[in-house]
Amino acid sequence: MPQDATGKTGVPSERRVKPERPRDHLGRPQPWGAPSTLELEDFDSLTLEENDALARAHFASGRFFPAHEAWETAWKQARDTDDAELFKGLSQLGAGYVHLLRGNAHGAVTLLGRAASRIGRYPAGHRGLDCPAVARDAESEAARVRRGELEPGEHASVRPPTVSSPRPPVDARTLTAGGSNPQDGAT
Repeated sequence: MPQDATGKTGVPSERRVKPERPRDHLGRPQPWGAPSTLELEDFDSLTLEENDALARAHFASGRFFPAHEAWETAWKQARDTDDAELFKGLSQLGAGYVHLLRGNAHGAVTLLGRAASRIGRYPAGHRGLDCPAVARDAESEAARVRRGELEPGEHASVRPPTVSSPRPPVDARTLTAGGSNPQDGAT
């Protein structure tokens, strides 16, 4: 009987399925056995377009960790395409706001700056985004933190960029992370 693979190249098997770590609403790992207050979709089962639409809906509703995770999956799906850097930047945008709300000023400034750099390379209207405006807004938030005008923490008064697009709204039933569809007017 062959041994299970180990290390980075190991493939999960019936005996080696990695359990889901409990997380709080900001995606912070919680102790094993603690209740998880964050429910995430199965991003790997969705298409790039579905992950992008879902990420935009999460982001617009202030659920930055699920947005980051969905865009990170879209980035992996877009690997070796012209959109890979856009999705990497959008993933960093979501992660920057996660760090901001977790109280990590350095992480927020770093990731928002990287996001702005990547997203700003794309023209207005690319994939329905005003990429230059999103990049400016991300850099503006990073600058507010650097100047001490925006205090990182769970109650930070953030002004995230608009990432909605003219695409059809995401069905609220797919937003399992505790919200309604922000594009239908409900919050």
